[in-house]
Amino acid sequence: MKIFRFVGLALMLCSVGLLMAQEVSQTAYGVKLNVPGGNLRCEVQFYTPSIVRIVKYPQAEMPDEKSLAVVLAPEETKFKVDETGDVVTLESTDIIVTLDKQDGTVKFADKEGVLLLAEQGMPSFKPCENEVDKGYYRVRQAFRLDKDEAIYGIGQHQTGKMNQRNLRKYLIQSNLEDSSPFFQSVKGYGLYWDNYSPVMFTDNAEGTSFDFEVGTCVNYYFMYGGNADGVVAEVRELTGQVPMFPLWTYGYWQSKERYKSQDEVVGVVRKYRELGVPLDGIIQDWQYWGHNYLWNAMDFTNPLFPNPQEMLDDVHAMNAHMSISIWSSFGPATKPYRELSPKGLLYDFKTWPASGLESWPPDPEYPSGVKVYDAYSPEARDIYWKYLNDGIFKYGMDAWWMDSTDPDHLDFKPSDLDQKTYLGSFRKVRNAYPLMAVGGVYDHQRAVTSDKRVFILTRSGFMGQQRYGANVWSGDTGSSWESLRNQVPAGLNYSLCGMPHWNNDIGGFFAGQYNKSWNDGTAPKNPLYQELYVRWLQFGTFTPMMRSHGADTPREIYQFGKKGEPVYDAIEKMIRLRYLLLPYIYSTSWDVTHRQSTFMRALVMDFPKDKKVWDMNDEYMFGKAFLVAPVLEAQYTPEKVVKVDEQSGWNRDNAGKAEESMAGVDFTQKKSAKVYLPEGASWYDYWTNEKLEGGQEITRETTLDLIPLYIKAGSIVPLGPDVQYATEKRWDALTLCVYPGADGSFILYEDEFDNYNYEKGAYTEILMTWDESSRRLTIGSRKGSYPGMLESRKFIVRTPDGKEEIVNYTGKKVSVKL
Repeated sequence: MKIFRFVGLALMLCSVGLLMAQEVSQTAYGVKLNVPGGNLRCEVQFYTPSIVRIVKYPQAEMPDEKSLAVVLAPEETKFKVDETGDVVTLESTDIIVTLDKQDGTVKFADKEGVLLLAEQGMPSFKPCENEVDKGYYRVRQAFRLDKDEAIYGIGQHQTGKMNQRNLRKYLIQSNLEDSSPFFQSVKGYGLYWDNYSPVMFTDNAEGTSFDFEVGTCVNYYFMYGGNADGVVAEVRELTGQVPMFPLWTYGYWQSKERYKSQDEVVGVVRKYRELGVPLDGIIQDWQYWGHNYLWNAMDFTNPLFPNPQEMLDDVHAMNAHMSISIWSSFGPATKPYRELSPKGLLYDFKTWPASGLESWPPDPEYPSGVKVYDAYSPEARDIYWKYLNDGIFKYGMDAWWMDSTDPDHLDFKPSDLDQKTYLGSFRKVRNAYPLMAVGGVYDHQRAVTSDKRVFILTRSGFMGQQRYGANVWSGDTGSSWESLRNQVPAGLNYSLCGMPHWNNDIGGFFAGQYNKSWNDGTAPKNPLYQELYVRWLQFGTFTPMMRSHGADTPREIYQFGKKGEPVYDAIEKMIRLRYLLLPYIYSTSWDVTHRQSTFMRALVMDFPKDKKVWDMNDEYMFGKAFLVAPVLEAQYTPEKVVKVDEQSGWNRDNAGKAEESMAGVDFTQKKSAKVYLPEGASWYDYWTNEKLEGGQEITRETTLDLIPLYIKAGSIVPLGPDVQYATEKRWDALTLCVYPGADGSFILYEDEFDNYNYEKGAYTEILMTWDESSRRLTIGSRKGSYPGMLESRKFIVRTPDGKEEIVNYTGKKVSVKL
């Protein structure tokens, strides 16, 4: 009420011409301005020379709430302040911020004075009308961008868009939508608004704006990195760095909805070992707890899982790892529910599953009573981990599949967001739910042990989640070519928000339209689905997690045929390629952790001067060497237009819609695909070693088992041994593929592959450089050490023209002329 009286007084004073005197005062980190009229205050705060926080508020004092996403505290930053006329200028070594004293609008420029971004008008503060958010505002601020400026980010969405201009999007977490109020520009800056409520993002001819449903103030961070990698580095400095994942997480993972017994789980791993097809992980989906009244009991109460310790021991004995499904909700018969409920730590809105019975379709006569827990509460997070630790982690479970961290919200009503949480209304903190839920598990496991790295596969993400060992997947996608195409820009925009670990359900989650009837398992024999699945798998090979999963039909390789058949062989080829690339992938992981790099790199990251790639949504770099151009259109079978969202899929009304007689499809025929090679580099065809110049579109011959792949000239790519699992063989005879045409370098990284000893310096780096003018490869002296490291090894150095040199390496600098 004090806020409203103050605003009313200010308006009254304005009406009689009694304007309050404007005031600019310097603070420890910037300046504070009282805008004429007395009802708006602005603060500019330097956190680093390249990160600045802007806060605007109508209250007498700046709101003080601990950020859920930002972990950086403002540093002592040298800056100059100049007050000339109606403008206050703040200049650090990296950016120039100007503040208009008359209306408080802010502009940002680089150190040369080139304008980067400007606010457009004053902010809007509209008091929240609902009772639970009384005292808060609906907050809006607009910005002015260049007409042809490309921007990226705002999370992961299924729009198919790469460049996020000309978009109006309501940002709220859901099954297929991961929302973060952040974007970065091709001009080399980023903007993150530290607010967790649902927000309308709008970009049109009038401007670019964020309109938040609940807030206390305008509260955003402007960061200048000079380029996309620089912005990602600033995001991570602001919201947290990326821990290393275990090597085995980068192998191949098999899953489906769902394995119905521990014998089936163990049997799948055993079958892969018998076939000699590499595998590192198996995932157990829901219902290992039994019926839905025991939903997410975090206990093996299903009689078909009678001995979980034996199951884990059997999986581990075959040198595989296991992840298990856990949720953000609990059934009324579970121990966690009974402890959380009396404490008021469960939400009262409808979530999945709707019925307490496992039968399909749900029976409304027997509601499940399942409720989502308050992940914002430290006490609730403690209770969650207690049951997870006692019920599952104690058996040696390797990883967590945290499903529904959005969380699921069925039959949504706006009033549901009035639900009170530990941190205020659910509306106020809605979008940060996955950050809190995932962070709770990560922090608790880290407190228990440092011998096993935390690995969390989860369905939703928010800014800062990269610090919690989480790999986000894109939700319950439908099996369609359109959905596959959408995954590429979805993963790239998510990665451009600074969160590098992303994956998707290979083959799409809902494959029902490719079956003749519900769950009869015919899709792997359906050529329409076989082609889609193989192309999806090829894309999935070049994502941070290669994981096959879905409903309606099994996805194991042996369901698609047998060795010697085109579909089976195409699947096996990609799995083996993934393992061949593990030294490259793991070293890239270190580049992500240690040097703030990115796995899936939108082409604009590496080729910002080539405007043809600014809005390219069907190609990308994987690491800094591989150009990936997945085949995203059907070539052998008719492409069925099938639109499926998660709700229609879960209602199972999509089965049979893609039926068509396709007997006699010849998957051995040669086809072709268009590929654009970015300007500014020369390229080598990975499969043929043919060298091509950039800046052109080419036609690449394809077959079912071939995805167009190109290596940037100047790259050094280490290839590993043929293995059945990631750590089967030591990297004592790696092949170094050197691609001439430009100077280049690569750092081979190794550690103990699991545990956190690398944080104490237990790792090695070997810098390799290629000098184009002298055609000399130099393998530098090994830096660092760790227990059990290779003291000596050999490298097989190979060039595209077929030349090979064997280099014996003992940790000392050595070079070879090629």
